Amino acid sequence: MFTGIIEELGRVVRIDDNGDSVRLTVHGPLAVDGVHHGDSIAVSGVCLTVVESTADSFTADVMRQTLVMSTTGDLEAGSSVNLERAARVGDRLGGHIVQGHVDGTATLVELEPGDAWRRLRFSLSDELSPLLVDKGSVTLEGVSLTVSAISDPGTPDAWFEVSLIPETLAATTLGNKAVGDRVNVETDVLARHVRRMLKLDELSETAAAL
Repeated sequence: MFTGIIEELGRVVRIDDNGDSVRLTVHGPLAVDGVHHGDSIAVSGVCLTVVESTADSFTADVMRQTLVMSTTGDLEAGSSVNLERAARVGDRLGGHIVQGHVDGTATLVELEPGDAWRRLRFSLSDELSPLLVDKGSVTLEGVSLTVSAISDPGTPDAWFEVSLIPETLAATTLGNKAVGDRVNVETDVLARHVRRMLKLDELSETAAAL
């Protein structure tokens, strides 16, 4: 479990392709402080399991499904990534409950800079649209954020926006995103459960009507 508060900007140092998976090695001295084999670290919002570690880096295996569902497949040696260690029981929950289970990706379609902030507008797929709400929580690249605006249901080329403060721009990879870049999206876990229950109710009603 994570909070979406990024602890460190890491750097990919090596990617080994194993056919149906890759082995990813990331430089992150803070992220590996106190880490053990089997611990979880969120890499740009994707929960990965540490299989090896050194004093300043860790290695994790990434399955093909994860590579397809997230931007992890776009990473290369030298890429910057957001890092967060799993939350300890009793820690302050600075962001919101984040599982590190990416629902899909979104593309940056518009960027508006301000004097001390930046507004980012992202595409919104039909699959993710029911799971986002104005002023609700969303995790982008592992960063806990609030949806500042969202298009009305049924709007062609649906979108949602987040507004970033200088700290977020400086401390995460979101400050370097350009129009056309993809990001990992994790929606609120409660929204996912509600959608599942609604679908089950619809199926039950349909079955009862037959």
